[in-house]
Amino acid sequence: MKEQVIFVKLKIPTGIMNYRELRTNNYYTVDKTLMIQDFLERGSKVTLLTRPRRFGKTLNLSMLAEFFDITKESFEIFKNTKIMQTKYAAEMNQYPTIFISFLNAKGDENNVIKYIKEELLREYERYSFICNRLKERQVRKYQRMINIFDNEKESLRNVNDAISFLVSCLEDYYQRKVMIFIDEYDTPFIEAHMNGFYNTLHVDLASLLRTVLKGNDSLQYGFLTGIQRVAKENVFSDLNNLKVFTIKDKEYAQYFGFTVDETKELLSYYHLEYTHAVKDMYNGYNIGGLEIFNPWSIINYADEKELKPYWVNTGSNIMIKKAMEHSGNIFREEFEALIQENMLVTQITMETSFYEQSNTSSLWGLFVNAGYLTINSVIDLENNEYSVRIPNKEVEKEFKDLTAFYLHLETNELSNLYRAIKTSNPNLFLECYKKLLMSPVSYHDLINENSYHMFLLGICLYIKNDYEIISNREEGNGRCDIILKAKTKELLSYVIEFKYINRKEYEKHPNILKSLAIQAIQQIEEHQYDIELTDEIIYIGLAHCGKHVEMFWKQGDNTLPVLV
Repeated sequence: MKEQVIFVKLKIPTGIMNYRELRTNNYYTVDKTLMIQDFLERGSKVTLLTRPRRFGKTLNLSMLAEFFDITKESFEIFKNTKIMQTKYAAEMNQYPTIFISFLNAKGDENNVIKYIKEELLREYERYSFICNRLKERQVRKYQRMINIFDNEKESLRNVNDAISFLVSCLEDYYQRKVMIFIDEYDTPFIEAHMNGFYNTLHVDLASLLRTVLKGNDSLQYGFLTGIQRVAKENVFSDLNNLKVFTIKDKEYAQYFGFTVDETKELLSYYHLEYTHAVKDMYNGYNIGGLEIFNPWSIINYADEKELKPYWVNTGSNIMIKKAMEHSGNIFREEFEALIQENMLVTQITMETSFYEQSNTSSLWGLFVNAGYLTINSVIDLENNEYSVRIPNKEVEKEFKDLTAFYLHLETNELSNLYRAIKTSNPNLFLECYKKLLMSPVSYHDLINENSYHMFLLGICLYIKNDYEIISNREEGNGRCDIILKAKTKELLSYVIEFKYINRKEYEKHPNILKSLAIQAIQQIEEHQYDIELTDEIIYIGLAHCGKHVEMFWKQGDNTLPVLV
């Protein structure tokens, strides 16, 4: 009798960030092991790579640590992988290796410090056996470090050389230089900045990292990952052998995120089609000139088989929001242009963090580094000028939340206003519009027509799939405020005109808003703002004074005031 072969489908690696766990527990693996070859061939003493959240940073550093760690036997882990077909297979398990992840160093100051010390303690205890061959003074310091890590009341102040000391001890023991991998190194800096303890943490944390990275003769190579580069705090200052790779660089581009071929192969394995809908939702990232899919989203889509947003992380959203709160007028104008056009040409600085250099270019750099925008093209490399865009529909959903935050509005009210437009419901439109006006709109002072114009543009991200948004463009014999041009015959197009009067005039003539709203309708007709539109069109005239508004809605031959 022939032996029956049973095919066992590989498990979907949702949330798996440990390479050994991935390879030993029957999980589907996208082979990124040639990153090891690139890492060795580049020979950079210290490498810093920035990527958005959930793009494989932790898993890839776990892979590097697993491959080089002299305390492990990793042949079975890397069996049949691409790296084993190269001469660099001989480098496997040849180096004392330190792997530290600050991924979960979040929360208040005590939690962040506690987590960092736990990570250090784990590595110290893992190598505690080396004390048998260390000098007596080294053993005493080794134990003192462990005691500090284990004491909740101790800060990082007394352990600023903890990593560099461990590195020197490991070299003494193994007579080999040491590999060090630090994942999400910038998370504690970001948390400290957002939660108000930056001044008490950053010096000690920067010293902890700097002492091991600069002028350390015991270091073979170091590799750090994060969302952005922390430059000002002397972590990397005067580090001449540092190589920084951001998402604009081609180096390591194919190893973080899924390429088109990798995505097709994964989806096919789980009997899912590679469709335009999948591309529109999860693709769109330009990393080093490569077309890259969000790996977290693709894996979750393969698991749940439902085309919906998966790339959600409240912490990162808060980081962006806090930065936006400190933005200037130039950013606000450019953000509004981005909302309307889905594309922006601007100066972008990606090599430093926003909270170190709080200007418009570094804020856009944060948007790009964090994955909210992607580079469309390079306009002027010397002047850091790029064309950027929202990468896909999934990120567009995140931008709706950011836009509502930026306008100080509720997302459900913006969604309701969109529903009123889509269903051509005048009463619902005015009801929602009044609620939005009554919200605490601190940014928009509502002092002229343009204030309301930009205020209404906040719904652009909600309606752009159904309408082409035309704003302040010459149409007919004049310049219209807003045209919503329907993309399908099932929807009606809109022409919207704004009028404004100051409070002094309004108090003299309380009924003037009604006549101004009628004038707005007349202006639309007289100047033929709808000249390029076909089929049935709705005219909306909105007249304002502060948060008071009157609206006339003309559909066909009927011009009606709308009262709520």
